[in-house]
Amino acid sequence: MSSPTHRLPLLKVDQLSAGYGELPVLHEVALEIYPREMVALVGSNGAGKTSLLRALSRLLPCSGSIVFNRRELIGATPDQAFDLGLVQVPEGRQLFDRMSVQDNVLMGSYRRRDQAAIRRDLDKIYTIFPRLAERRRQLAGSMSGGEQQMCAMARALMAAPVLMMVDEMSLGLAPVVVEQLMDVLAAIQRDGVTVLLVEQDVQLALSCADRGYVMEAGRIVHSGPAKTLIDDPSVQQAYLGL
Repeated sequence: MSSPTHRLPLLKVDQLSAGYGELPVLHEVALEIYPREMVALVGSNGAGKTSLLRALSRLLPCSGSIVFNRRELIGATPDQAFDLGLVQVPEGRQLFDRMSVQDNVLMGSYRRRDQAAIRRDLDKIYTIFPRLAERRRQLAGSMSGGEQQMCAMARALMAAPVLMMVDEMSLGLAPVVVEQLMDVLAAIQRDGVTVLLVEQDVQLALSCADRGYVMEAGRIVHSGPAKTLIDDPSVQQAYLGL
């Protein structure tokens, strides 16, 4: 991947602060994501990673600046952020258990109008996730955790994301399934989608990402190329058990 220093960021966050009522959870967060990158946001449980995603998706009120695709999102609605291509794969998948796999996948395209493009993208999704093609008529809630994660990722892809934010993809899944999903994310990135991977599994996320940010107590405490972060003694001691 070429150096991001000569390109405009797709997402630029500056001085971002947010909280729940009187409880502050994000403190002057700043980060940048460039087109076609995979960026890891890592940290322990409770560090503020999911709250940051909620702020970026405009689900959590915040102050500061969120510039996405050259548009300021502070003051935007969740629908407006979604329509610009800022799409989230939520922690826990949040599928409609009593709906079929295909109906869940198509929920990602509910704001799109070009039916021919939707059909083409659905065919492409089934090429990426052949397991979902086999089970398209099955109830989503009856699938395994790994298959449900595939379904959640497929739903996000049907929204035609510019930036896909993936929250705790590996949670509760077997390592072999996580490896398959990481291969899919790499293929999605190669296809031109920018990826923000949010993970407690620091080794997993940084081993696959181009760059990374480490969050503690609602603040960014380390950032840089993923390889540099993996080799950083303070990151190794805090997160990698080295």
